[in-house]
Formats: sequence, C-alpha cells, structure tokens
Amino acid sequence: MTSQTITSTDFNFPGQKTVYRGKVREVYFLENDLLVVVATDRLSAFDVVLPKGIPYKGQILNQLAFAMMQATRDIVPNWIEAMPDPNVTVGVRCEPFKVEMVIRGYLAGHAAREYAAGKRLLCGVEMPEGMKENDPFPEPVITPATKAEQGDHDEDISAQAIVDRGLVSASDYAELESITRRLFQRGSELAAEKGLILVDTKYEFGRAPDGRIMLIDEIHTPDSSRYFYAEGYPERQQKGEPQKQLSKEFVRQWLISHGFQGLEGQSLPEMTDAYVTSVSERYVELYENILGTPFEKGDISDIKNRIDENVTRYLQTRP
Repeated sequence: MTSQTITSTDFNFPGQKTVYRGKVREVYFLENDLLVVVATDRLSAFDVVLPKGIPYKGQILNQLAFAMMQATRDIVPNWIEAMPDPNVTVGVRCEPFKVEMVIRGYLAGHAAREYAAGKRLLCGVEMPEGMKENDPFPEPVITPATKAEQGDHDEDISAQAIVDRGLVSASDYAELESITRRLFQRGSELAAEKGLILVDTKYEFGRAPDGRIMLIDEIHTPDSSRYFYAEGYPERQQKGEPQKQLSKEFVRQWLISHGFQGLEGQSLPEMTDAYVTSVSERYVELYENILGTPFEKGDISDIKNRIDENVTRYLQTRP
C-alpha cells in the first residue's frame, strides 16, 4: 500500500531554490517567482499528520482545487499557471496576506461552538439571537483569522483589528472582503448545481510580483470547506438532527471514537489497510459529488518518478 502513495518528496527540479513542507503540500520555490506545489497523500486531522498516506488523496485535492480555481478566474486572478501532473500545480509565487478570509453561510463548526458557549460576537461580527446549529445566517458573515506560524493554531481577529495592527491596509482589506463574498456566492451556486450546500470556507490571497491581488493556495475542497447535502436539509434542521456532511469530518469522528483528539498523552490509533482503503473511497466520493464527474485514477505504480518526469518536462518546455 505505502509504495502506491506519496507521503514525502525530495525532488530537485530545474531552477529549484528552496522547499517548504506543509502538513499536506510540499512547495518548491524556483527561480523567476515560480512555485511547484506537490499535493501529497498525507492526511491531517487535529493538526496532526496521520501515519499512513491515503491512495489518490493528493490527486483528488489537487484536481478539485484546479477545477475550482478555473471556475472563478473571472472574479479574481489566481496563482495557477498549469497542472503538469495529477498531483502537481505550477504557478506564480505571491507574497501572502497575513490573514485567512473565512466566510460562513451557516452556523456550524467553530462558530456554532462559540455560539453554544453564549458568545454573540465573532471576529467583531454580530450573530443574531435565536439561532440553532446549522441554521443559515441572514447574510454570509466574514470571520477572518490570522495565519499562524507552522504548528500553531490560527486566531480569530476582527476586520478593525486587522487594519489597526497593520496586517492589511484598509483599502486592500475592503477589496479582499468584496472578492471573498463574490467567490462564496460562486462556490454556493456551483455546490447547489450538485445538490450540495457550501456551509463555510476560507480563501487566501497574495500580492503577485506585478502588484495585483491574487487568489492563492486552494479553494472549495473538503480540506478548506464544509459542505452539507441539500436533500433532507430542512427536515433534519426541523427535527434538530445532525446534518449530512461532505467533508473530512468522518476522519475526525473515527479518531475521536478511538480516543484521539490531538491532545497531550493521546496516541494515534492503528490504521489498518482496510481503513486506509475506505478513506480513499470516501475521498473519491467527495470528488465525484463536488465536481459531478467520474474520478480517473492516475498511474500510481511509481508515483514519484511520474511526478518528476512530468514536472521536469513541463519546466523545460514552458514558454
């Protein structure tokens, strides 16, 4: 099983300068402000990387993000130039803004937990009285977070504090908010076409070498977004039942049921091959539900060599 997944990389691409290894992606910085981003098969939950890779997970998230970026290019330019391999995206290096633009259409996740604890103000945004978990907000709310250093948790922050602290200028922040609302509207429309509800998501932006604001990272994948199934949503809400989610929540629930929540002294449960296969199948299901097209599995007999050849060929022939 392990030979058919990619959980670490050590490529040496033409023009390579440095490498940054995130929880799931490995980012290669090349000359001329070029990035090569490899989506590995690593699986993270509770800010911990699980011990085994999930076959096709990297390909699924990479292709989903690529499709969603293509579907929003008319709203905002993005960092992507090409996808030379199913697991790899190449694009322009931007200087990231130090905030994540989180937008919520529904009272779920972190917002629901804060609400249940009696808070009615989240990131300086007023939440109405009388809501229950998974109810829609009257209008989507933007609840930004500061981008944490590696290993830390992101922190909630208000729009005012972002400007006051000098993290983003007032005019740039107004632009980021406007783009965020339009992206969420588009994401919600795309989801509705597939019988889904885009509950909440986050967007990251950067300043391109030419000075433009660009959308960076990835969008509308199960790693950055929460989806509900639209069918049965009103009935479940009326009865106070949990909503049917399309996200990696099922991984978190499996860990919780095995006594793991990333806390000190807790150890990760063993991942059997059967469990790994079931997670891979769930990711394929996520892909097919979100895009509405069948997933075509890449050749994973020698995944590292495949990536190396595809990316090197692209870099040597790109205009």
